[in-house]
Amino acid sequence: MNIRVGFGFDVHKFAEERDLWLGGIKIDYEKGLLGHSDADVLIHAICDALLGAANMRDIGYHFPDTAGAFKNIDSKILLKDVVKLLTEKGYGIGNIDSTICAEQPKLNPHIPAMQSALAEVMGIDTEDISIKATTTEKLGFTGRQEGIAAYATVLIEKR
Repeated sequence: MNIRVGFGFDVHKFAEERDLWLGGIKIDYEKGLLGHSDADVLIHAICDALLGAANMRDIGYHFPDTAGAFKNIDSKILLKDVVKLLTEKGYGIGNIDSTICAEQPKLNPHIPAMQSALAEVMGIDTEDISIKATTTEKLGFTGRQEGIAAYATVLIEKR
């Protein structure tokens, strides 16, 4: 069996008058995240982890922020395209373990909905998607509530 591990990291700063999208769902909060797309920091970290595991570069390579086609795009579309790229290369997703770092908003109540949204997009079981939420104890840019960071580790396997 050919298995590979990938790691992804992403960060976006808060912005006024933007919706907050995390893990494929819209979360009611006073600010959103700034980015060329919808700035779903969790999906971007997962995309990078999946692409890295398959040695297929990163999200910016495949979906550059200089391309108008990706302006304000729903990151679930990007994730679906990444899964297609992996499938074409013969890989399937084993599991995903991720962490979102944010002081606010409180994310634990939203985790089941995120798992469901991501599972539907990737065609895998919710049991294969771990999402954890943590703070940085008021340290750093996330602690100062300037933005949100996300980390993801994935296991893929050759089918």
